[in-house]
Amino acid sequence: MQLPNKVKIVEVGPRDGLQNEPRPVPIKVRIELIDRLVESGLTVIECGSFVSPRWVPQMAGSGELLQAIGRRTGVSYPVLVPNLRGLENALTAGAREVAVFAAASESFSRHNINGGIDESLERYGEVITRALDLGIRVRGYVSCVLGCPFEGEITPSAVARVASRLYELGCYEISLGDTVGVGTPLAAQRMVGAVAEQVPISALAAHFHDTYGQALANLFAVMQMGVAVIDSSVAGLGGCPYAPGASGNVATEEVLYMLDGMGITTAVDLPTLLDAGRYISAYLGKETQSRVAAACASKLPK
Repeated sequence: MQLPNKVKIVEVGPRDGLQNEPRPVPIKVRIELIDRLVESGLTVIECGSFVSPRWVPQMAGSGELLQAIGRRTGVSYPVLVPNLRGLENALTAGAREVAVFAAASESFSRHNINGGIDESLERYGEVITRALDLGIRVRGYVSCVLGCPFEGEITPSAVARVASRLYELGCYEISLGDTVGVGTPLAAQRMVGAVAEQVPISALAAHFHDTYGQALANLFAVMQMGVAVIDSSVAGLGGCPYAPGASGNVATEEVLYMLDGMGITTAVDLPTLLDAGRYISAYLGKETQSRVAAACASKLPK
């Protein structure tokens, strides 16, 4: 077993987490959440999405948010862009890193972006080329890597094809998403093994949802293979508006507790992170989905 000495946590709560809430969260609340996450020591915080507000109204105002946040040196604030128009809007707002979102499932791709896999890759090729020409880094997402709500099981070779194409186009990192959270550890290892034959393991990230309670086990399994980048969402916020039945992302608090317990460096402070989770959970009027946060809260003075 060879675990990484250091793991980078990519916090996706302000985008992937909040986009699944039933109503939009005010920009000032989103900014406060981002500021609290930065205070915890997180260095990559996905803060918005430049998709049409008609499709994802929760991400309306991402341009205003991006212009208003107090950027800290050493912290990245990537945003999701679906096409060239979204990229240009993000650039106008001051984006310095963007992400594109493809799928390993043809059916999910058509439900999510109204186009097939090949069509999406062609579209993203234009986005990536434009961004790189301007010195903007691009991260790539591949969804449904361990299962699809419409097609069921997805083969590792299908994931590898999409991931390798995004990497060839110029994405510096490929995030592999178990969008519906159906994966188990050995399946996760087989999938990562197939992708790693075409994309360096150092360029891979794990983005696992916890629908069946398998996310931490799956993360540990792929960390054994050398994956050292983990996507997570504070308080376990999230899900996917295009994946029926998918619950939230693995909670950042859970990931940090596990990594701290194994002596793996993250430079993130758990008490400050817990405070950020309490803040957004209180605003939303819902219980945290993080068992670590719930356990720590039970020890607080009444």
